[in-house]
Amino acid sequence: MQKLLAGLLSVIVICIMPNLLSADATDNETPIEIATRLQNHYDTITSLSLNFHQDTRGEMAGRPRKGSGKALFYRDAGSNKMRWDYSAPDEQVLLSDGKNFFMYFAAQQQMIVTPAENLEVELTYGFFIGKGNLVEDFQILPADDNLKAMSGKSIKTIKLIPLKPQAQVQDIHLWVSSDSLLRRMHIQDHFGTVTVLNFSDIQINSLSNTSAEQVEELFNFTPPDDTEIIYQ
Repeated sequence: MQKLLAGLLSVIVICIMPNLLSADATDNETPIEIATRLQNHYDTITSLSLNFHQDTRGEMAGRPRKGSGKALFYRDAGSNKMRWDYSAPDEQVLLSDGKNFFMYFAAQQQMIVTPAENLEVELTYGFFIGKGNLVEDFQILPADDNLKAMSGKSIKTIKLIPLKPQAQVQDIHLWVSSDSLLRRMHIQDHFGTVTVLNFSDIQINSLSNTSAEQVEELFNFTPPDDTEIIYQ
């Protein structure tokens, strides 16, 4: 479970913070044009909050698993932070304060801690902290036919394949609405396991009026006293 969630976190942050475009998307956009505008506006965002619903299934995943919760992201010139709070099926907290990456699992009474810099080798995590680029790091393609059917005039789907092999990701599909918000992700690993994430209640720059002290508090987590803490 820990390995799955760690791998999932490294991919779901890839493109979670696109902003509104100054102009509406056109019907004739190519996949690379869609990816480019996501990248361009990602670079302008300082914070974002959203609700998410997750569905994971596949032969290697065992029984289908569902999860839901809230996510929060923040970055400025000297700080890159993110937090995923799972409320279902049980409490889990995945958090990076810019220095360390924490994975807390209430059911196991366990928290794993690793330096955040260890995740920088992950291509998608590098994108989130400003060290990657969609167009440079991925092959941008039209969506697979079976997923393209889920698109419409107001939502477009593109497929991303890492140019450098990634342990947790074979390909990613993104659903982008006409107002340039990411609404859905379809992540497939090399064993055929698929994780689908749907996003709602997206709030752009939700921490713009939050003090530095309040931001630090939001991205701080102290587990219960009986938690086993494992440092990697």
